[in-house]
Parts: sequence; C-alpha cells; structure tokens
Amino acid sequence: MKITRTMERWSPLVLLVAFLVLWQIVVMLFSIPDFIFPSPSQIAAQFSEFKGPLLEAAWKTFWVTMLGFGIAIVVGTLLGFLIGSSRLAYTALYPLMVAFNAVPKAALVPILVVWFGIGLGPGVLTAFLISFFPITVNIATGLATLEPELEDVLRVLGAKRWDVLVKVGLPRSMPYFYGSLKIAITLAFVGTVLAEMTAGDSGIGYLMQTAGSQQRMPLAFAGLVTIGAMAMAMYELFSWVERRTTGWAHRGTQGG
Repeated sequence: MKITRTMERWSPLVLLVAFLVLWQIVVMLFSIPDFIFPSPSQIAAQFSEFKGPLLEAAWKTFWVTMLGFGIAIVVGTLLGFLIGSSRLAYTALYPLMVAFNAVPKAALVPILVVWFGIGLGPGVLTAFLISFFPITVNIATGLATLEPELEDVLRVLGAKRWDVLVKVGLPRSMPYFYGSLKIAITLAFVGTVLAEMTAGDSGIGYLMQTAGSQQRMPLAFAGLVTIGAMAMAMYELFSWVERRTTGWAHRGTQGG
C-alpha cells in the first residue's frame, strides 16, 4: 500500500489517540487508583484545575532550558569545530569527552548546588552539561569525515585549510548539526527537570517532586506531559528549520 502524504502527516496523531484510548480503557477496566497510575481523563482534569501553576512552572523550566541549551550550542559548536578540524585535537580530546559524558549528571547536581546554590545555576548548568556532547560529536564527525579526495582537489585549486573547513566542511556538517540539535534539546529538558527535582525551588521538576511526595500522581503526570509537549515542540521547530535550510541533504527521502 502506498503511503500518502496525508497518512504520513496524521499518523502520529492517530497513534497518540489510540494509545490514550487504550490507556483509559486499561485504567477503568482494572480500577487502578489514581495515586498509582492515573488515567488520561484524570490528568486532563489536573490541567484544568492547575492551569496557572502549570503554565508558570512550564515557563520557568522552558527559559532555563533554553539558556543552558544556548550555551551548549555555542560551546558544542566551537569544540566540535576544534576537534573535527585537527587530528591531534580529535585524538587528545575525544576520549576525555566520552569519559565525561559517561558520568551520570545526577551525580553532578549536588556539586553544582554547593558551588552555585539552589535555584537558577544548577538548572542551567545541568541542561548545558547534558546537551553539549551530541552537538560537539556531530559537528566533529561532519568535519572529520570530509572526503580526502575533495580536500585534495580544493587544495590543488588554491584553497587553504581554513577555506576548506569554513566553505565546505561547515556547510557539509549542517545536517549533522541539526540532527544533534534535535537530540540535544530533549536532553536539555531532562537536565533542567533533573536539577529542579533535586535542588530547585520552582519549575516543572519541582512541581512534580512536590506532587509525587503528596501522592498526587495525576498532577505529577500532568507535569510529565507538559515537559514532553515542550520538548516535542522544539524538536519539530528544529526539524522545520532543517528542512528549510538543508533540503539538499534530504531530497532522496522526500515523497511517498
């Protein structure tokens, strides 16, 4: 069966509705208490009842995440360019970055609290620390995998190493860059919520932690849904920008 554009466009929504209906049926069929596993209708009721606090917490989490993510873009791009443009830097820095990325970020939050106190600092830094690595790796990969034959031809034509990297390497790395942004933004939200749950005094993570301690699972799940919606919206934004700016790299995947 040929997959049409309409089917492709609406398939995520259809799948989501089917999942929610099945979720509602399971909770009702087995009479699961809401303090254990709330139904979608109970979660929706929490959105209506606590619309104000949820929006306020969501806004706090969003701009803290964007601040940390913005720093991650700058640092990740610069590090990626350095690592991808130099074989020595690639050999020296890449193993160290892999080792650092393997450190659980939850273990760093108490240290960040000691250094920066409770509030804004740990959230921004955790979002940064958890999201800059994919950006660095993808930029470095895009530059490091530049075809040697292409580089040789450009050097013969008079291009310097810097010209090759900036005018050929960076444009070639753009699909890698956007791919990393779509991964990193979801990780940034995870980092912010983690910090808010551990050492925050506001935000979605703090709201979820408070709701969980009071066994108000519908409200905690409402916080989860809010985080998922924000992450999905940012993912789709970067996907839209990617399609508009690097369509040449995806032309083979267009159509049914």
